[in-house]
Amino acid sequence: MADISIEDMLQAGVHFGHQTKYWNPKMEPYIFGIRNKIHMIDLQHTVELLKPALAFIKSVAQKNNKILFVATKRSATNILKEEAERCGMPYVNERWLGGMLTNYKTIRSSINRLENLLRQKEDGTFDKLTKKEGLKLQREIDRLEKAIGGVRDMGGLPDALFVIDVKREAIAISEASKMGIPIVGIVDSNSSPEGIDYLVPGNDDAIRSISLFTRAVSDACLEGSKLATGLKPSPDSTGPKIIKKEEKQESSNKKDLKEDKVKEPKEPQEDEKIKEAKDAEEIKEIVEPVETEEQKEDEKGKEAKLAEESKEKEESVETEEQKEDPKVDSKSEEVEEGKET
Repeated sequence: MADISIEDMLQAGVHFGHQTKYWNPKMEPYIFGIRNKIHMIDLQHTVELLKPALAFIKSVAQKNNKILFVATKRSATNILKEEAERCGMPYVNERWLGGMLTNYKTIRSSINRLENLLRQKEDGTFDKLTKKEGLKLQREIDRLEKAIGGVRDMGGLPDALFVIDVKREAIAISEASKMGIPIVGIVDSNSSPEGIDYLVPGNDDAIRSISLFTRAVSDACLEGSKLATGLKPSPDSTGPKIIKKEEKQESSNKKDLKEDKVKEPKEPQEDEKIKEAKDAEEIKEIVEPVETEEQKEDEKGKEAKLAEESKEKEESVETEEQKEDPKVDSKSEEVEEGKET
């Protein structure tokens, strides 16, 4: 992060404030004097306050967090866009939409709409439409890109705000303060320093001054993102976790040890099951012959009973026949006697 000297600030015109009749009394501690009815900003304060502001920006970028660049005045739109894109940060260089921070869900729906339209344009869906419908959708794309194109890839609320001309961007500052987002602001002699977490007094109208501050913040973001490479981000950060090779090896070794510990008790359990199965087979072998012998004895007893019952039936039949036979014999004897007579 290159240090900005007082000479660099003098060449960029950072020390020029506004006319005395437009000044804000709360900026009196940061004003050096008056020249031609114009307040002169004390650059010693600017240098001293710029260092902690850039250090904070660097720390935020080092955690893979997002810093939203905000400047909607004409003299700052192009510069802000170039520097924000150079460091890969979101930006707002057109009109600030109310609720961009406090009502981010609505902004997110507009971002989704823009992405869907761009996808349809790439797929060739617009070619199937009429000329009037295609122009209507193209105008909607242009309008959305102008309003929210800079925050399309923000992915959520930012972790910090960098604002040029805090008086003009009062709505953005009030929303950020409500959401608890820290603010780094370039404050001129006509603005109020209240609500700014990292105050940097300086000229917020001259193009060279704006370019100096935005370039310094962009460089701080790039340095922070370089330091983040190969390091673990903080738990508050939304970036991907980067793990070293040594940590991967340690985790794999731990997993192997856990698997070995889990596998060891399984072997005796299988042996016990095999033993139990063998014992059950032996018991079956012992029990099965006993059961067959009992069955044989039962069958023999049943056969004997059946034989006895059959004999009893035969004897009963014989006795009945014997009873019937004497009657027949007596009749035959009577017949024979009649013949003889």
